[in-house]
Amino acid sequence: MNENRENIFRGEPPVLFDNKENCCGCSACYAVCPARAIVMEADEEGFLYPEIIEEKCIRCARCLSVCAFKADQRAKGFLHTPA
Repeated sequence: MNENRENIFRGEPPVLFDNKENCCGCSACYAVCPARAIVMEADEEGFLYPEIIEEKCIRCARCLSVCAFKADQRAKGFLHTPA
C-alpha cells in the first residue's frame, strides 16, 4: 500500500506533491475536489500550486487520481514516489 493511501486511511489528507518539481500547477486536483478543499496559491515567483485545506478535505483522493502529470512522470521514470 502506498504512503498516500495509508495517510488517507489514518484520516490524514493526501499529499499532492513534496516539491515543486512534482507538480505542474495545472489545477486538475483543484477542479475535481468535491469538497472545495484545494486552493491554488501563488509561490514567490507567482506560479500557482495546490494546497489542501485539511478541515475541508473529505479524504476521497480524487485529487490524486486525476493527476496526469504524476502519471506521465512515473511512466517516464522521472518520478519515484508512490502511486
